[in-house]
Amino acid sequence: MKYLAVPLLLLILCSSPAFASKPPVLVIESYHTGNPWDRAYLGGFREELGPAYRVESFEMDTKRLPKSLYPKQADLAWKRYLELGPQLVVLGDDNALKLLGPRFLETDTPVVYLGINNNPDDYVPAGRNITGILERPLFHFNLYTIGQILHPKPKKVLILFDQSTTSDASVAEAFKGRDRLAIEGIEVDLRRIGQWKAWQQTVNQAGNMGFDAAIIGLYHTLVDESGHNVPADEVLAWTAKHCPIPFFGFWNFSIGADKAIGGFVLSGEEQGKAAARVAKNVLTGTPPARIKPMTAQKGAFIFSKSQLQNYGLALPPEMSSRTKWLK
Repeated sequence: MKYLAVPLLLLILCSSPAFASKPPVLVIESYHTGNPWDRAYLGGFREELGPAYRVESFEMDTKRLPKSLYPKQADLAWKRYLELGPQLVVLGDDNALKLLGPRFLETDTPVVYLGINNNPDDYVPAGRNITGILERPLFHFNLYTIGQILHPKPKKVLILFDQSTTSDASVAEAFKGRDRLAIEGIEVDLRRIGQWKAWQQTVNQAGNMGFDAAIIGLYHTLVDESGHNVPADEVLAWTAKHCPIPFFGFWNFSIGADKAIGGFVLSGEEQGKAAARVAKNVLTGTPPARIKPMTAQKGAFIFSKSQLQNYGLALPPEMSSRTKWLK
């Protein structure tokens, strides 16, 4: 019975008149609440926004559903918006802004986006009732970091992404349509993969292809031979077990035991907090048109002790002293 106490208490509190009377804020997630990125930014947003508002969310689930269903999910999200009548809407990640941003331009509802990898002007024109937080994978800093950890310094690094909308946007600025370039004196090869079998083959052969290290970007939309989505945790665990070269990550959710070694990573929590700070300014009277979109600059060193040991690696003392350590 004691295990039911906390969920039951939360249910009572959330259904109480006091909670229901709070002004609503709607978060429309491109993905789903079980996704580590969504979970992190929702937690950061709620914490930073505080208890004055009732934060509700809608899951578009576009990491796991086929693209043919995206318009339907956008319609369902719009229906929830009309039902709730929120004081402010948050659009989480590129798909939400791409699919719903133009609709919100036709309303007076203030909108704050977060996690946008592409140029937001590609989705909606700047100004009026929409502003927000950009997300930029830290390519250069991570290549520099890897160069400080591996000895000798790597000559060739593999970067792996799936073929999602978010991946398209994540690599666009750095790679500008190319698959190969030099960063920090390192030859970097970008591989965009949609099929699980091709991902496995690439990982297995990474050492034979001459790569000294790999960085795992996004891997959430891989599909098997039947067209079914492969769970992200399964992809990451398999990669950790079979990758013959040290592999690192761009996002905090990819780091840990049985995951990537580490890196200078982006935090979903910081994205959520940054978006909440913008939302509070809007909710207290500042028009979105007066708030310029900004990049959440805060990254952090996060490393797994066990994964460093598995590959026989150690961090330089200065980096180690600034690192958040995981198992």
